[in-house]
Amino acid sequence: MRQDDGVTDRDAVPLDPASMRKQYRTEGLSETDLAATPVEQFARWFGQAATDGGLFEPNAMIVSTADAEGRPSSRTVLLKHFDGDGFVFYTNYDSRKARDLAENPHVSLLFPWHPMARQVIVTGTARRTGRDETAAYFRTRPHGSQLGAWASGQSSVIAGRAELDASYAGLAARYPEHERVPVPPHWGGFRVTPREVEFWQGRENRLHDRLRYVAGAGGGWRVERLAP
Repeated sequence: MRQDDGVTDRDAVPLDPASMRKQYRTEGLSETDLAATPVEQFARWFGQAATDGGLFEPNAMIVSTADAEGRPSSRTVLLKHFDGDGFVFYTNYDSRKARDLAENPHVSLLFPWHPMARQVIVTGTARRTGRDETAAYFRTRPHGSQLGAWASGQSSVIAGRAELDASYAGLAARYPEHERVPVPPHWGGFRVTPREVEFWQGRENRLHDRLRYVAGAGGGWRVERLAP
């Protein structure tokens, strides 16, 4: 039934988060299922997320940082590369996350693959990528994204959207399509070297599987099972 203001009774009642619950899958994750290294295991799951997971952006991850005083912040960033040396993303070096990492290199990455009832949590330390690696990736970006890296003083306060649009328009006039855009000196990558990587598989009755790789002091990895 509709009320006089045009809002339905159902719309007027807020949803109760406490009543929202899903029953997760029965298939689990065992120690014998795991690859020898966390990067190999991540490659398996990432491949499944990218092809069968029904995810909009399987490479989207939540990057959590903290400043020198331990004040945390989180944001969603796109993973652009991973290999045995770590996980790479790109950003403005004047952004809040980059400033945090300059003060405190410890970082957490979370891949929330909800449709698959899976999560991957990477904790480690971040360092900047080399300029050659940064430039090579920058050249693969669409022209508009290259201009955007110049136009946005990421995390800085601006007067309004018009200021951002005007900055972009000026750059588009200076560097038209197919014109080579220089790599911004204030923009580049971070490589996160993992110390721990947890693979979380949702299970029925909230008895989830949580298997964590932990880097050994002399190299190699050990695997721990965590209670859900």
